[in-house]
Amino acid sequence: MKDLIFEQCHRHFNDIVTIRRDIHQYPELGFDVHRTAGIAAEALQELGISVKTGIGRTGVIGDLEVPGASKRIALRADMDALPIQELTDVPYKSKIDGKAHLCGHDAHTAMLIGTARILSELQSNLKTHIRFVFQPSEEALPGGAPAMIADGALEDVDEIYGIHVFPLYTVGEYATCPGPMLAQSDTFQITLTGTGGHAAFPHLTVDPIVIGAQFVTAAQSIIARNVNPLDSAVVSITQLHGGDANLQNGLAGAAFNVIPPRVLIGGTVRTLQKTVQTRVQEQLESLLAGFANAHNATYTFDYQEGYPVTYNHEPCVTTAVDTARGLVGEDNLIFPVPPILGGEDFGYYSQKIPACFVMVGAGNEEKGIVNMCHHPQFDIDETCMVYGMALLVNLAMR
Repeated sequence: MKDLIFEQCHRHFNDIVTIRRDIHQYPELGFDVHRTAGIAAEALQELGISVKTGIGRTGVIGDLEVPGASKRIALRADMDALPIQELTDVPYKSKIDGKAHLCGHDAHTAMLIGTARILSELQSNLKTHIRFVFQPSEEALPGGAPAMIADGALEDVDEIYGIHVFPLYTVGEYATCPGPMLAQSDTFQITLTGTGGHAAFPHLTVDPIVIGAQFVTAAQSIIARNVNPLDSAVVSITQLHGGDANLQNGLAGAAFNVIPPRVLIGGTVRTLQKTVQTRVQEQLESLLAGFANAHNATYTFDYQEGYPVTYNHEPCVTTAVDTARGLVGEDNLIFPVPPILGGEDFGYYSQKIPACFVMVGAGNEEKGIVNMCHHPQFDIDETCMVYGMALLVNLAMR
């Protein structure tokens, strides 16, 4: 059966590449994935699969019913892109400025379409009902998964599986682990307000840049001195804005002799345990309050909890690992992989029913495909889609 499935994956490969590249050229953000959802819905309808659209606003689910089956397995793909300018030179690069599929969701959608085609052809071998879940808005809070769940995407589903292309692993490799697989991903925004003034008279100001710089540096000590070294956590400051410069033009036109009245700071916190998440949040605000109070400044601290931890349930992990091992052998199975501190709204599904999330190797150093997801030059070795489809098909047929 393994050879038959790989044969089917290779047979559909060129068409799935065409679908992926078409989606890649016309990226859509958040819940505004009407074109992509239409491609998925039409592909399922052509196979005679029962289709529901408008799930979770713009999601699609399709049910492949198997006579006599008593169990239902769901396979999920996300459809949305990122608000980033693509800087690759591939012929299928994004045609829409400021939007690009730089996380591989175009490949996820194409692979699930390919999986549906193969399973339809092999339907007589299926023992379970299969639900295909095409989800919008994985990249942006509050995420599309809660909306999909609210509209019944998990109704009568016993298990759910998701995959993600991952360029840090080579094509032909799979990676997963039991328990926490991906982190809770929180964000924070800070406004630090002092008193602006002339840079030649700093004693007449309350300089928010100096205070903000102290906070940014001190924040890096939170993990080192408040979190057990055996636990995983990250605090990353990703935004620091002060002054009146037009950032798109560098510092052109900026006033270098003005201390601004406020600084804006933003970042993210990644954790695998609730107790650690709470501790980090408290310490961030405690540090901020200390520096602000010491300098007679004021602040606002807006902390937003993001997607929950993506938790891999043991029985599903065993199934996924055995399936992956059977496809590529022990040497190409990375198990257990250390948890990854990226976030995924697949975590909402894993809170509701048994679930497993698997990374599918998509990198190829010889082709220069090494950039991580969300990099402006991110791409995949499209051969990885053969392995993604093979894994999903095998999970459905076990």
